[in-house]
Amino acid sequence: MKKFIAAALAVASVLALMSCSKAKKGTDGKVLNIYVWNDEFSSRFNNYFPKEKLGDVTVNFIQTPNANNAYQNKLDEVLLGQSKAPADEKVDIFLVEADYALKYVDTNYTLDVKKEIGLTDADLANQFKYTKDIMTDSKGVLKGVSWQGCPGGFIYRRSYAKEVLGTDDPAEVQKAIDDWAKFDAVAAKMKAAGYYMLSGYDDAFRVFSDNVKTPWVKDNKIIVDDNIKAWVKQTKEYSEKGYNNKASLWSSESTQGMMADGHVFGYFAPAWFIDFCMPHDEGSAFGDWAFTKGPQGFSWGGTWICGAAGSDNVSLIKEIMYTLTCDAAVMEKLAKETGDFANNETAMKAVAASDYKNEFLGGQNHMALFIQSAASIDKSNISMYDQGMTEKLQSAMKDYFEGQVTEDEAWANFYTSIQETYPNLSK
Repeated sequence: MKKFIAAALAVASVLALMSCSKAKKGTDGKVLNIYVWNDEFSSRFNNYFPKEKLGDVTVNFIQTPNANNAYQNKLDEVLLGQSKAPADEKVDIFLVEADYALKYVDTNYTLDVKKEIGLTDADLANQFKYTKDIMTDSKGVLKGVSWQGCPGGFIYRRSYAKEVLGTDDPAEVQKAIDDWAKFDAVAAKMKAAGYYMLSGYDDAFRVFSDNVKTPWVKDNKIIVDDNIKAWVKQTKEYSEKGYNNKASLWSSESTQGMMADGHVFGYFAPAWFIDFCMPHDEGSAFGDWAFTKGPQGFSWGGTWICGAAGSDNVSLIKEIMYTLTCDAAVMEKLAKETGDFANNETAMKAVAASDYKNEFLGGQNHMALFIQSAASIDKSNISMYDQGMTEKLQSAMKDYFEGQVTEDEAWANFYTSIQETYPNLSK
């Protein structure tokens, strides 16, 4: 209950009014505190933000894992105490994901990117629209910016495609899996050849969940969209037919399927998954991968930079936001060097039209596929509860996929766990 109260306070903008909500102008502080859940942003910051712009400011990355709402709980705690915290201990920047961005957007804990931090419409013009929509509050105020776009696709093994489908060409593979019926048919062929179409239970989840027609919660009522039910049905069938390896996302079994001796045909994922989650070292299948759209367009994740109200480093926050999310030259360099899909349409079109080759993907330039998807992403059906819903649903349904409970029992367990986490919600 204590965790829920902290979260509820962070959600309610009325309770979020703080004496420090007016941003100080200038870079007065000597310590910049950045709250994160992993090292993705710190690597981008260290590699692409000029150190000379920091002056004598010390940068602290305060990292708390994202799982089980741990990061949000920590963030809620420190933001609630922001007004009374010593200057060098105040939050200056914190990151949020799409799954819970709304929780912080409509509060006074986040600074207005334009009026308080100082970025202009011209600065932000080339960012993909959906990345701004997610961080725009109910009054039309932009509260955060991102350096990345996260359209997804299907990442597949070239050698297995050649063996089973007769080609590894992304355009031809796409023809073979461009709807779910065809995808299922290829899954059967892969099984017959000794391969798994997917690694496990959660691999296709984001494709289905990103295409829901209704948000998870409306008027404090839990809504299960038909697309979520379709994921459950497909995953149960794949588990029973041996089309997946019965692995859980982020497990060692899932990662093993990506290795050279792994037997998984493909993974649904965006660019960050390729760069941060797939093995690139000895024993990996480096170069034996390719990328195509798959049966349905989708996006997964994304990380946004928020300036915290009460920061005494607003000018530095502006420099960081501009350099890492608006500067086309930096965006182009980042994309070419890391394979990340940068949140700048001008930069990405330049990369797509260039001789850029992603060696991990066998020399493929896949950026044009990302650009097509990014322009069509619609995030109007997200909710502030998405992370919790996703984690609890996947956990409850794993027992069903493994035959430990019936589907009805799995749904009952899901609702129980959700209402323990969010007592304000009901069926």
